[in-house]
Amino acid sequence: MNKIFLFLILSIFAFQSIAAPKKISEAVEVTFQAVVNGKSRPDGQKTKLLCSPEASRSWTENNSKKLLPVIAKETSYIDFAAKNTFQLARFSDGKVIHTPLAFSEYPALAETGETAVILGYNCKKVKTSLRSNSIEIWYTTELGVKGTPAMAYGIPDGLVLKVVRNGNYEISATEVKLLKSKETEPVLPAEMGESMDAPLYKHRITESLITTVNVFTNEQISFGNEITNPTDTESEKTFKYSSGTVILKKVKLPVVPDDTQLFAELYQHSSGDAYDRTGSVFMIPRDKEQSFLDGLRNGTKTMPAFQARNGKSYHGVVATESFSPLVEIMRFFTSFGIGQFNDKVKVYGQQWEDSTLYKQDVTELLPVLQGECWIGVFIGNYDKGGHRASLKLKYYPGSMEVADKPAKKYWTMPLFNTLNVLEMSGQEYGTMFENDSLKVDVTVPEGVKNVQMRYITTGHGGWGGGDEFNQKQNTILLDGKVLFQFTPWRNDCATFRKYNPASGNFWNGVTSSDYSRSGWCPGTATNPVFYPVPDLTPGKHQIKVAIPLGKNEGGSFSSWNVSGILTGEYE
Repeated sequence: MNKIFLFLILSIFAFQSIAAPKKISEAVEVTFQAVVNGKSRPDGQKTKLLCSPEASRSWTENNSKKLLPVIAKETSYIDFAAKNTFQLARFSDGKVIHTPLAFSEYPALAETGETAVILGYNCKKVKTSLRSNSIEIWYTTELGVKGTPAMAYGIPDGLVLKVVRNGNYEISATEVKLLKSKETEPVLPAEMGESMDAPLYKHRITESLITTVNVFTNEQISFGNEITNPTDTESEKTFKYSSGTVILKKVKLPVVPDDTQLFAELYQHSSGDAYDRTGSVFMIPRDKEQSFLDGLRNGTKTMPAFQARNGKSYHGVVATESFSPLVEIMRFFTSFGIGQFNDKVKVYGQQWEDSTLYKQDVTELLPVLQGECWIGVFIGNYDKGGHRASLKLKYYPGSMEVADKPAKKYWTMPLFNTLNVLEMSGQEYGTMFENDSLKVDVTVPEGVKNVQMRYITTGHGGWGGGDEFNQKQNTILLDGKVLFQFTPWRNDCATFRKYNPASGNFWNGVTSSDYSRSGWCPGTATNPVFYPVPDLTPGKHQIKVAIPLGKNEGGSFSSWNVSGILTGEYE
């Protein structure tokens, strides 16, 4: 009998030991690790989660101590009592901002009935979807606290220990630490800073990372309005040349790491001109005895000339030992009268845009777009109202960490630029291809590698037989041998109808801006062509550009705007 009684007593204790819940803590700290396709993050970055029964706080810990100082420190908060969340950012200057969001705005979670044990805790599984992503969440209620390291996916009524997205991305708990009373601290912040909606909050975060140089702001580019003769000491002042069709400014650009990404961003609208016009954003190299500044200040003919077989002299278009032509940052084309003519032209079912935005990745020009530079914009026109333009250069960091590698040393050589920026001052159009090739001599120094050519080309001649509307093959030769061939053509111009209110409409319903063109459309930027030149040896070489120029027809003629630059780096 005693043996039976002892067995019953031991059984009761054993049952109580199994059935007893885990110890409920006042606060819990959980460490999470991200796993992608079965592999942990190489940078060792981890997410921390501090939880209590009423609130939670999560943040990212980076092992690197060299984070960029402009990176804001972000923390996610959940207030379970108020059923609200807060994303909070602290900037290096001490400023704090946050964006609130109610529980009701998060994805709804569906119980699956599945369970699992994670780090010794019994967990339930819920699932949801977010922007076509399948989300699985495992959470436990055994600790008496609540929180999640990924609140964007939904907020269960417990402590999340694992999140799986699309089956191949996991955020999994690696350690659960029960905190003692003396280790606990307030979970929610005492200071929340300025409150704002999520789009503005995200904008503030990313804008703090980007270095933006406002080169020009709403500047008029029109015929008959000049402010000339700058000196080298006059910075951040806009000057106007060639009867006001060229604006120019000396600016100080940031010196940045090699992995920086650079974008040129130009806004433009008509201030009177109704036509599509050639435009160019450019930089004036000052690495040689003469520069394009001489032509702007003292006249086109003060620059070296390319003598063509047609008997014409083309000033300031090719590199010489003492002169570098313009580096073209971006080629763009204005649309037909955007902005100025929006309320003057009505087309059934068509809503006109207010302005055109041209944004282009120009990272390959980063070596020449740092430090002190002369930057200009040209729009060819003969209208007193002309156009209005704003230009920004935006430098985006390529890494969250401060660069610890020495900067690379780059080699660049501007080759040619036949776009007649000084059109209104008599600079010749690019008609040298009539009986000739454009030629430029190149001297490559020792130790240069990874050389490539950046080439921009567009054909012009605005009638049926002109090169604007006819496909023409461009051939680039290196030392007499074909380097590459390219036929510029855009057949998607009709896509940009909403930018062209003043474009003429023809009897068959096609509008002028719809027509395909030689490498451009009204209201667009032209993409450069890149071609590697790996076998370019040190020493002297010659590069030629050959294009079968269309024949003149009465007073009409064809021309080609081509620009090229070689870029490379030293061993």
